Amino acid sequence: MAQTATRSKPSTRTTTKSRRSTSAQANRGPFSGESPELLRDYFREMTLIRRFEERAAQGYTQAKIGGYCHLNLGEEASVVGLMRSLRKTDLLFTNYREHGYAIAKGIEPGRVMAELYGRTTGTSKGWGGSMHMFDVEAGLLGGYGIVGGQIPLATGAALAIDYRSGDQVVMCQMGDGTTNIGAFHEALNIAALWNLPVVFVVINNQLGMGTTVEMSSAESELYKRAAAYKMHGERVDGNDVLAVRDASSRLVEEARNSGRPALLELVSERLKGHSVVDPAKYRSEESVEKAKQADPVAHFRAQLIEAGVLDEDAAVEIERKAQAEADAAVAFADDSPHPDPATLFDYTYATPVDNDSRRLPADPVF
Repeated sequence: MAQTATRSKPSTRTTTKSRRSTSAQANRGPFSGESPELLRDYFREMTLIRRFEERAAQGYTQAKIGGYCHLNLGEEASVVGLMRSLRKTDLLFTNYREHGYAIAKGIEPGRVMAELYGRTTGTSKGWGGSMHMFDVEAGLLGGYGIVGGQIPLATGAALAIDYRSGDQVVMCQMGDGTTNIGAFHEALNIAALWNLPVVFVVINNQLGMGTTVEMSSAESELYKRAAAYKMHGERVDGNDVLAVRDASSRLVEEARNSGRPALLELVSERLKGHSVVDPAKYRSEESVEKAKQADPVAHFRAQLIEAGVLDEDAAVEIERKAQAEADAAVAFADDSPHPDPATLFDYTYATPVDNDSRRLPADPVF
């Protein structure tokens, strides 16, 4: 759609870099022209995220993980497809459902699990836990526990990139419920006005906690909200890793080269409740069965075998290795040290503050 202005800085890349290998190409079904090696890598990463999240759920029930814990189960195709569209130097802001994104952005699974366990080897040294992953080197600038808390910050990061004439792109991921808060509309408006290099991504699993999109949004096709800001909006099947990759790659490169922001809606199914402790009794049996049938990991596995990209033995081996990697992440977290209680007040303030209280909960007031 039309933009109010165009950034005049020179483009650093005129064409999207091909991710296809020089090996033989899959030549039938939905994978025509795709590298079999790359397709197997997508399946490997999706399976790793699935096994990691299953172990995270187990760790929570064992009381090894505290606080809240929200899983990417059922969203693996969206996670992998989105992250494959980014360069290492691009920036990612997410909501609290970010474990899979951290892994797909290049952070070692052990460090992600250690953060869930509150250990010093975690991405935030155990301070953040499940909802607050952070790794500057990987370009993950936070998971955010407050609904929509990431949106103004992601837009500000895009402004900083534009101000410095950089070639990075910001991706700001959120859930469907976030599109109803004020900051969503304010951020899209200013991003469109100022032509900021940011791609807003809505993971529409069709349930804002326990409320359906149709019951909470007058316009349930969320990508259409971009039209109010003369911004490109697009809806894609979030269970199709290739469709997600292709759409997000196109929008990311458009943002990189021209500064045009975009809104991408990915429709997927949530396999479990809103969090680990949510039994999801508000869902009908038909809804649960629909989600199972749409399982992106199982569906992609079956497609790869049918297309001859994988055979059963190769698929089982990938799954075995993914399970071993998830188990190793748990072992790393278990063996990592707890924070020293003396560090409890570290990072309360970025710089020293007069009269900063260091009183522990059990200490006397006077």
